Amino acid sequence: MNRPERSVAVKRRAMELGFAGVGIATLEPSRHADDLDRWLAAGYAGTMIYLHRQAPRRKQPQRILPDAKVAVVTLTNYFHGANPGREPGDPGNPGLAPGVSGGRVAQYAWSADYHGVLGRRLELLASAIREVAPGAATRCYVDAGPVPERELAQRAGLGWIGKNMMLIHPELGSFTFIGVILTDAELAADLPFDAERCGTCRRCLDACPTEAFVTPGVMDARRCISYLTIEHRGEFTDAEREMLGDWVFGCDVCQDVCPWNVKFACASEDPDLAPRPDLAAPDLPALLEMDQDTFTRRYGDTPFERPGHRGMRRNVTALLGGT
Repeated sequence: MNRPERSVAVKRRAMELGFAGVGIATLEPSRHADDLDRWLAAGYAGTMIYLHRQAPRRKQPQRILPDAKVAVVTLTNYFHGANPGREPGDPGNPGLAPGVSGGRVAQYAWSADYHGVLGRRLELLASAIREVAPGAATRCYVDAGPVPERELAQRAGLGWIGKNMMLIHPELGSFTFIGVILTDAELAADLPFDAERCGTCRRCLDACPTEAFVTPGVMDARRCISYLTIEHRGEFTDAEREMLGDWVFGCDVCQDVCPWNVKFACASEDPDLAPRPDLAAPDLPALLEMDQDTFTRRYGDTPFERPGHRGMRRNVTALLGGT
């Protein structure tokens, strides 16, 4: 096979595995390196100290895997079709089920941990790369490690980075997981998605309940509900507690209002990402009373494991008005 033929074979296999989109990106140094340095220097990363350590490789992704030539980038749709405009208890909004003392949960966390689901699929896709390019090295990443995944997805022709810093695919919207395989296989790269289709729209910026966006494309994570409920280490200050609103894990507001999601996002039919009621609408008092072992048994294979037992108890306490 030549490079185009190998690329077509890899993409065909990706779609067979259930990915909603796939493209191939080059690995030249990031065009946003200076922006990253300024963002980190401003303290916008909060307690995410690991981003400082990862910065050199995020700025030069070819350094992550020696001799890597391209990144095979995949998208997986996780949209579940809920209408965020409906009232709590409405059966069309499974994020707040009737009869349950629940806080809102970001849609990506309504099912089993996507790291495992996508990780297994990426390994199968990596095997396909090695089949068409014998001896090729591959390394898979799912929202972890020093990979500038949104920029690579844009380079792979899969969309543009919106004003809310989310990758927006013109047919899928932004409710997608990005998976990346770095490889030294000789594959033909796709043309980057150079168009920026947000135009003058700023609905995501204006809808943010905590005014976390400093300017379009620049977010102060310390004011982001997703950061506070998932990545923030330590207890909340009174000001941070007030920012949460009714969110107990993550936040979807800037995606919910995006016209590209309103018009084009379709509910996923992926059985491995089917919503679980105990995740989409957690019973907060029960979660608050849960000990570490019970929490691990029930939520150890879910996104709730990221903040862990202590972090989720902190979030629930904030929503229930405790201290």
